[in-house]
Amino acid sequence: MRGVNRVVLIGNLGKDPDIQFLEGNIAVAKFSLATTETHKDRNGRLISQTEWHTVVLWRGLAELAQKYLHRGSLVYIEGRLKTRSWEDKEGNKKFATEIVGDNLIMLDKRTDGAGGNPEGQDDTPTDDPRPFDEGIDKTSY
Repeated sequence: MRGVNRVVLIGNLGKDPDIQFLEGNIAVAKFSLATTETHKDRNGRLISQTEWHTVVLWRGLAELAQKYLHRGSLVYIEGRLKTRSWEDKEGNKKFATEIVGDNLIMLDKRTDGAGGNPEGQDDTPTDDPRPFDEGIDKTSY
């Protein structure tokens, strides 16, 4: 039987994306993403639990993240889990599990200055999540 390695997250960026360009001008972006689940305890009090994830985006998605995402941005990320290992300076083996994203949808409301707002921001509400991966060849990831 074949396995499935699929992750779907909706959360907020904990910091601005960190982007680097590897040999061959290949862009890679990394950022932390917070997902929060809320439930009621036995006494009816709301309890929130936040989980932090490390997201890695490659090539076109990395460049889009650098251009449009910032700390606090609400995003939908789809991807797969990838675990890396290395040895630290003392020879101890370290592990990191990351989400390698292959689909990104920005869920923030648009504030691109298209309206007549004096501050230059459009305050018209919109529920249009903007998929920024359209037209990107995902097979090259």
